[in-house]
Amino acid sequence: MTNAARTHLARGLILAAALAIGFPAAAEETEPVSPAADMTVREITAGLFKAKPGEVLDYSNHDLTYLDLSGLNFKGAKLAKSNLYGADFSGANLRGTDMTSTRLDRATLIRADFSGANLSGASILRPTIYTDLAENIADAPRFAGANLTGIRVMANMSGADFHGADLTNANFTPRELRPGQGTLSTLARNMLKSCDFTKAILRNANLDHAVLTFARFAGADLTGANLTDADLSRADFTGADLTGADLTGADLDGATLLGVKGLDTVKGLATALNFDKTIR
Repeated sequence: MTNAARTHLARGLILAAALAIGFPAAAEETEPVSPAADMTVREITAGLFKAKPGEVLDYSNHDLTYLDLSGLNFKGAKLAKSNLYGADFSGANLRGTDMTSTRLDRATLIRADFSGANLSGASILRPTIYTDLAENIADAPRFAGANLTGIRVMANMSGADFHGADLTNANFTPRELRPGQGTLSTLARNMLKSCDFTKAILRNANLDHAVLTFARFAGADLTGANLTDADLSRADFTGADLTGADLTGADLDGATLLGVKGLDTVKGLATALNFDKTIR
């Protein structure tokens, strides 16, 4: 079975289960008003193929919902404020693209490369990240060095590469979508296991309740970050700045805190779990 076939099979199984239960869509994820894209895959592919060296194509403010754009090299194109709901970007090269305030909800992002892209203010709610239900973290997208300020994410994105990215004011908590426990339509916790946040900027980022086991935060700036009730088991914070961060109820079992700055200013440290089992 090809990777594409596995992707469609996985998405089909998830959709079938959801429809069987009949859950309502989250408030921030209503279906697009116009499900018909205003450009075709052929038009986009032809434009990218014909683009001259250094030419930046502008696909901003377009409705590109549900298009199969997998494997395309966008050559740093502009996609600002475009609706990319349900679009397939599997294996796409989106390095350096301008995706400011784009909507990537329900998009397929398997092995997509957003390195150096500008996704400030973008929305990524419940994307497809893996080719099958085994959740191979090698399928996770790359956001190395990207501008992710103010981004809104609700996803299982374990294994994603965020090293050197700017995640200032990023919101990775599903709690604001719907109060109470999560359902099939609203994740109880964002899954960010083994993600690489090395030297990333996470000032005032909201990672409330996130599962960040084995995540790497070496040299990262977590000033004022919200990590309440987060699972930080075996996470590596070597040399990170935690000044003013909130670790109320967080699980620090086996976390590495060597050379951490601002540890004495961390909020809720007395209520953090397994602080005695940290490496410091």
